[in-house]
Amino acid sequence: MTTPDAAYQLAQVNIGRLKAPLDSPQLKAFVDNLDPVNADADTADGFVWRLQSDGGDATDIAVFGDEWLIINMSVWRDTNALTAYMYQGRHREMLARRREFFERVEEAMVALWWVPSGHRPTVAEAEERLLHLRANGPTPYAFTLRTSFPPQGAEPVSLAVPEDLGCSV
Repeated sequence: MTTPDAAYQLAQVNIGRLKAPLDSPQLKAFVDNLDPVNADADTADGFVWRLQSDGGDATDIAVFGDEWLIINMSVWRDTNALTAYMYQGRHREMLARRREFFERVEEAMVALWWVPSGHRPTVAEAEERLLHLRANGPTPYAFTLRTSFPPQGAEPVSLAVPEDLGCSV
């Protein structure tokens, strides 16, 4: 879904539960490809921003208070730009190998939502969107590529996470 409305951009978060420590031989191929995959994203058509620490990636940024979870969060022009990047080149190759590096989980680990242009989502915001998606399924507040919504009617950013939604990842 492409949006002609430049007032909004698409935020995406995905988290993964590691099968082994990042410095383990099992995750060597994943770690070795982080910089090249991120560099591809940085130059992709429609890419706006990605979460990163001083190290240049987000592997040391905590999510849901779980040291085995890692986060990837970025902002894109629209869903077409995101999917074009996801399913080509190095990212596609690493996506095909994700079961080597990450545990299979039943809960939603990916959420999308529209943000006002220029807004940079926080980890707390991403956690809230994931929890909302898990509790309610796809809505304009948090959705998936399979069930997406237009930016019109995008809800304002809220940082209140209901206590009873916890994370069982």
